[in-house]
Amino acid sequence: MTTPLARFNADLSAATTADGAQAALHRLADTLIGARLFTVMTVDMTTELASRSYTSDPDSYPTSGTKPITRNSWFNQVHDRHEMFVANTLADIADVFPDHELIGSLGCGAVINLPVIHKGELIATVNMLDAEDTYTPERQEIAKEQLTLPALATLLTVMQLNTA
Repeated sequence: MTTPLARFNADLSAATTADGAQAALHRLADTLIGARLFTVMTVDMTTELASRSYTSDPDSYPTSGTKPITRNSWFNQVHDRHEMFVANTLADIADVFPDHELIGSLGCGAVINLPVIHKGELIATVNMLDAEDTYTPERQEIAKEQLTLPALATLLTVMQLNTA
């Protein structure tokens, strides 16, 4: 039987597009911890803009456009301290994200934002959302221990594919 990580490795190695590489990470995350909504946001601190490079729901969260980076408690935790952000209720999500109503309308009430760090800098966040209380301490540990390196490998692959 193929393990989730072995499948991810095969899928990432075979990816010829940025979407294909990020879809491999999406499948791994969904298999390991669940992800009803999955997005990847890249960050450019020079322009202080974030852009969505991948989405599992292009109607609600398209990949077009950018949004300004907001310096708040989430920014301090994820960008400055490189710590994963977790919220397990829609109320907690509403404290940080202005699009909480849309998130709730999609059946999501829990989120993990996993920072992707390269050369000591945040280059992206991998954002996994699902029903309230989905991200138990056990699933948080799985995300941290089993998705951090695949996320970095994915983003480095995306960077390479985008410059090829």
